[in-house]
Amino acid sequence: MNTDLFESRHIGPRPKEINFMLKSLGLKNVDQLINETIPDSIQLKKPLNLPEGISENTFLNHIKAIGEKNKIFKTYIGLGYSPTITPAVIQRNILENPGWYTAYTPYQAEIAQGRLEALFNFQTVICDLTGMDLANASLLDESTSAAEGMTMLHSFLSSKIKKVGSNKFFVHEQVLPQTLSVLKTRAIPLGIELILGNPEKFDFTDEFFGALIQCPGKHGEIVNLPEITKKLKVNDIKCIVAADILSLVLLEGPGKYDVDVVVGTSQRFGIPLGYGGPHAAFFATKKIYKRNLPGRIIGQTKDTDGNFALRMALQTREQHIKRDRATSNICTAQVLLAVMAGMYAVYHGPKGLKYISSKIHENTKLLEKKLEGIGIKQLNKFYFDTLKININSTKLKKIAENSEVNLNYIDENTVSISLNETTDQNNLNELFEIFKKFAKSSYRSKQIGDEVKFHRMPESMRRHKKILTHPVFNSYHSETSMMRYIKSLELKDLALNHSMISLGSCTMKLNAAAEMLPLSSPNWNNIHPFVPINQAEGFHEILKALISQLNEITGFHATSIQPNSGAQGEYAGLMVIRAYHFSKGNRHRNICLIPASAHGTNPASAVMAGMKVVVIKTDEMGNIDLNDITEKSELYKENLAALMITYPSTHGVFESHIQKITQLIHDSGGQVYMDGANMNAQVGLTSPKLIGADVCHLNLHKTFAIPHGGGGPGVGPICVAKHLAPFLPTNPIINTGGKKGITAISAAPWGSALACIISYAYIKMLGAPGLKKSTEIAILNANYIKKSLEGAFDILYTGENGRAAHELIIDCRDFKKKGIEVVDIAKRLMDYGFHAPTVSFPVAGTMMIEPTESENLTEIDKFCQAMISIRLEIESDNPEDRNMLKNSPHTLEMFTNDSWPFKYSRKKAAFPLDFVKENKFWPRVRRVDEAFGDRNLICSCISVLEYQDITNQ
Repeated sequence: MNTDLFESRHIGPRPKEINFMLKSLGLKNVDQLINETIPDSIQLKKPLNLPEGISENTFLNHIKAIGEKNKIFKTYIGLGYSPTITPAVIQRNILENPGWYTAYTPYQAEIAQGRLEALFNFQTVICDLTGMDLANASLLDESTSAAEGMTMLHSFLSSKIKKVGSNKFFVHEQVLPQTLSVLKTRAIPLGIELILGNPEKFDFTDEFFGALIQCPGKHGEIVNLPEITKKLKVNDIKCIVAADILSLVLLEGPGKYDVDVVVGTSQRFGIPLGYGGPHAAFFATKKIYKRNLPGRIIGQTKDTDGNFALRMALQTREQHIKRDRATSNICTAQVLLAVMAGMYAVYHGPKGLKYISSKIHENTKLLEKKLEGIGIKQLNKFYFDTLKININSTKLKKIAENSEVNLNYIDENTVSISLNETTDQNNLNELFEIFKKFAKSSYRSKQIGDEVKFHRMPESMRRHKKILTHPVFNSYHSETSMMRYIKSLELKDLALNHSMISLGSCTMKLNAAAEMLPLSSPNWNNIHPFVPINQAEGFHEILKALISQLNEITGFHATSIQPNSGAQGEYAGLMVIRAYHFSKGNRHRNICLIPASAHGTNPASAVMAGMKVVVIKTDEMGNIDLNDITEKSELYKENLAALMITYPSTHGVFESHIQKITQLIHDSGGQVYMDGANMNAQVGLTSPKLIGADVCHLNLHKTFAIPHGGGGPGVGPICVAKHLAPFLPTNPIINTGGKKGITAISAAPWGSALACIISYAYIKMLGAPGLKKSTEIAILNANYIKKSLEGAFDILYTGENGRAAHELIIDCRDFKKKGIEVVDIAKRLMDYGFHAPTVSFPVAGTMMIEPTESENLTEIDKFCQAMISIRLEIESDNPEDRNMLKNSPHTLEMFTNDSWPFKYSRKKAAFPLDFVKENKFWPRVRRVDEAFGDRNLICSCISVLEYQDITNQ
């Protein structure tokens, strides 16, 4: 084996295993399989124009050298991003731990209790600090979180808005500039009119349905929230507050003033800057909005035995259920980062958080005092961590940059300085020296450490109520106890470091250690997104190269990496299409055709982009119905904006008439949007451009190896044809995007730039040959599973030659005759040590299986043995075998209990096949009660006694 070849580490099956699988499928070679799977008309005729792969060691030296091109200045820019300290115990045991970063969204709650608890802690922190009733498990960034708040209120108040005509939304003039840009993007297609102003002086009327207040404001000023909220209530205007999470340790939570929503970022809780992300935003609100709340909610429930358990709550409100009736297209969170932020609060506890926030505030006051001593006055009456100063910014900038310090230069005569957790006495002295040079003062600070007596927080808004009183925030303050707590949660979860996770349409492939290592380097993770471009030369070398790689892979002309998830990519792509039509004077083009089999995000994104959804039928083979799309493309020809398709289809098939379909749309004046969820079956073999698409999004957290992180982060770049390139999204602070670009989709100019290094590494190390081979083996593994299972299960859809793409669907609907539901199979798989495939998507009562190229034959065979064994249990003449499925999963507590009330054996329940003994995974709870959890929604920590009262209902 060539140990320099990364592909031999990334791809699971060995050459002998590949030959065995090919032989079992009656194939001579992989080329024959591909020719029988992908229509010849769309196969690439030449290899990707990318270099050959490099070894892991070569890559690590390469990325280290590029990272050294970044200049790490001390940064006091603020604007929603602050340097922070990631506790080493959290970095090593969570960020760098595949037990945490390779897990999937916790749909199977019984084998996800660890990260569910970690997210529950995060929600508790947010509820406690904001003073709100409930919080979700995080959103993508502060700006999109604010926009979600606006659209949630707009949807919730839709009847009032129509009746009164109150379609105006007030925006505080001190809102973060990136948030204002994202608000504009969201508001335009919904017809919301944004009005900017000073809320303390503004004369509100009932024309407004909502308002967004930034507190502290972008330049640090703490506004009078109690008085502002009173003014808003006079006209029944709903209020969103964008808050600084650390300031809320010292200030009362906005919930005290009866606001409706509180948003912000948890980045200050130990999450590296990463040149813009990924970071976990927060979103907290009142109970009345619980069914409109975007994103994931973790809630308490009980299991079969009445024991405490956690689960994702209120899932029927999400886009995969409501589709075009959903209030948001968000289908993910920033789980890994939310877990880290929650653990930051667990590790430091309420006293530690108060120490950190108080130190920041006192340092800011101290700096103000010393600057005043040399004649430099700051302008903010009240602040937490930011001074605003009238000064010649051009002159000051030269002095500061010579000292490798970044400040926020507001205009020619104004700067702001935002201090942070990392600011120490040496940094204060350095800042003071910069201003001394500017003022040419000989003033010497002999009392730099003295306490400052004056107040810079309004008395009426200071926090007096205790925070984070639950034991979890008061128990793990030594590294040993923290390490063990994190480990105890990790052991409750099944991730890729235990076994294959064959979730269809999710692409749970290897997240190689070499791809992940750069994320821990301060050369990469310690750069503010708004520093001058010349301080981020290394980043721009990587991002430029990644964009070039993605353009080559998709066949497109240009790429924006700004969207922070696949759903954000969908929305961005549709908004680009919308802008293109508008530029041609075709503002009436607003019809979006979407197949019935599409991901739920597709119709939700289309509605958000101001389009009307028309559903296209699928035929009995699962393909787009040619007659129906021909008829509807003609019917809506004058108003057609776009077709949204997934390719290969969500049914796991390369549809042979795809080019005919895309040509139909183009002939009708529309654009073709390709959902890139299944791109793992295309790379190096075909391309979105070749099938006739105009724009696609990619899921870098699927195809290009960014880990799912338990449900985020994700990166969802959009790749576009040349005619759409001018409309790519921009940023209000850093110049990026197209010449006629739409306003921002995400807060940071290049989205989650830090995570993009992973995908760059993946492509760089595999190279053109390795990328192609990865796709081929993904398709081979799926077809081998199909062959292995087709005697036991009906395979729902295949291509014209009987082949699957990279995933397949097995039909479990017939088992209802035996009293078995597809969910019973999913839970029984846990007893065998496997996470279930995707359940009931895209067809109810089915399972969609995607093995990826990273799984070897041994693991695939174990999975197939487990599935066939479960099939035999279903067909057994002994009804107790079927009860075994109904009682699954079986926990260690059940297994070791003196009482065993079941007629089947303990061994059959917990060790059904010999291989299970080798690496037994025990679910920590029995089957969770979904309905109970929704009826009794609790999404933050309460006392055991309170919970006992509820479970006894």
